[in-house]
Parts: sequence; C-alpha cells; structure tokens
Amino acid sequence: MTASTINQAELAKFVAMAEQWWDPKGKFKPLHKFNPVRLAYIREHLLAHFGRDATAMRPFEGLTIVDVGCGGGLLCEPLTRLGATVTGIDAAERNITIAKLHAEKSGLDIDYQATTSEALVATGASYDLVLNMEVVEHVDNVLLYMKSCADLVRPGGLTLTATLNRTARAYALAVFGAERVLRWLPKGTHDWNKFITPDEIKALLTRNGLKVTAETGVVFHPLADEWRKSPDMAINYMIMAERPAA
Repeated sequence: MTASTINQAELAKFVAMAEQWWDPKGKFKPLHKFNPVRLAYIREHLLAHFGRDATAMRPFEGLTIVDVGCGGGLLCEPLTRLGATVTGIDAAERNITIAKLHAEKSGLDIDYQATTSEALVATGASYDLVLNMEVVEHVDNVLLYMKSCADLVRPGGLTLTATLNRTARAYALAVFGAERVLRWLPKGTHDWNKFITPDEIKALLTRNGLKVTAETGVVFHPLADEWRKSPDMAINYMIMAERPAA
C-alpha cells in the first residue's frame, strides 16, 4: 500500500483537460449533463437531514461542505450559491487554478486547495458534508482514500459517494460506448478494473464508522437528453452515509 492516494497517470489525464472544465460542450460535457441530478440529490438529503427550509434562497447557510477531487468546481459553485461554506480540494494544481479563476469571475468565496483527502485529515478538518463524486475510480490506495474521506465527516454529518459499478454493462456503456462509440469522453478516461461495486463501497463506509442511509442508480435518458435517478445501479450510482452523532 502506498502512503498517498494520488495516481499520477490518472492525474495527468485531468490536468491535460483542465482548460475545458467550464465548457459545457467540451471534454467535461458529460459532467455538465450529470450535474443537475447530482445537485438535486445533494439538496434533497441536506434539506431532510439538517431540517432546512426548502423554500429558502440559501438553505445551507452555516453548513460546511468539502468536495474531494473538485476539478474545476462544478459542484462547489452552486453549493456556495445555496449558502454553504465550501472547500474544494484536488490533487491537480492546474484544476485548482482554473477553479479559483472561475469562482473569482463569478464573485464566489470558495476555499480551493491543491491537496489530498489524507493531507486534509491531518489538519484536523471536518465537515457537515463530504463529497466523493466520480473520484474513487481514479485514485491509488482505495482503502486509504475511503478512510480519509470518512475521517473528514464530523459527527452528525453526511458523505456522498458517486462512482461506476464494475459490471459488464458498465464496461459496455461507460467505457466502450461513452469513450469509443459516442466519444463523450476521451479514450482511456476510465479503467473498468478500477470500478467498484456498491457492496464494496458500502463495506468501506461501514468499516470506517459510517451508516449507509440511501442509495440510487443514475441512468441517462437519451430522448430527454438528461440523467435521472433510477433503481438500476448497474452502471452509475450514488450512496449516502452518515456518521452517527456523538
């Protein structure tokens, strides 16, 4: 086991595309399409868990959120607009530079740091919500990565993990289809062997003191050109967990 979660080869892939983070028609187009269903799920669970007013303009005022592997800040910015105090971390300094510039242009105060989850844990930081979104399939030392993400969840807080299932359908659609046929993603973006099953994620969450509270699949509807929640977790899925209050 390595002492770091950084996979240099995976990091290089995203550094090479960093300039396109905020181009909805560029190489991160799939994430722009994916963002509405991710945000809706986060909003739904934060409102319910923390008893917030769904009609408020900034319902997450006073809540702290860290987005681990934040990239260009596609989730950090809307969550900041909803009132949360947001920290975005990424191992790629170029991603953080892009995120900072875009936040500045947008007039948003977001704490962006070029660091890793394990390094952030060492500072003693903890948050009401820890986001682990489409990152775990790109890291080294999954055990250390999931433990560090869990360690960042304060008592009574939540964590959301989103990733790809290790199934034949996931390979056919998320790797072969998305990268080679539809060309939604650059070839080589994903390695099917690094995909993780829901049961594996839930076991890692549980072993690190968290309780799984919700799970959902996410599927693409081509006629509507949008992603939606689904009971089908065979390809993309999200799992919510909480750290019991002390």
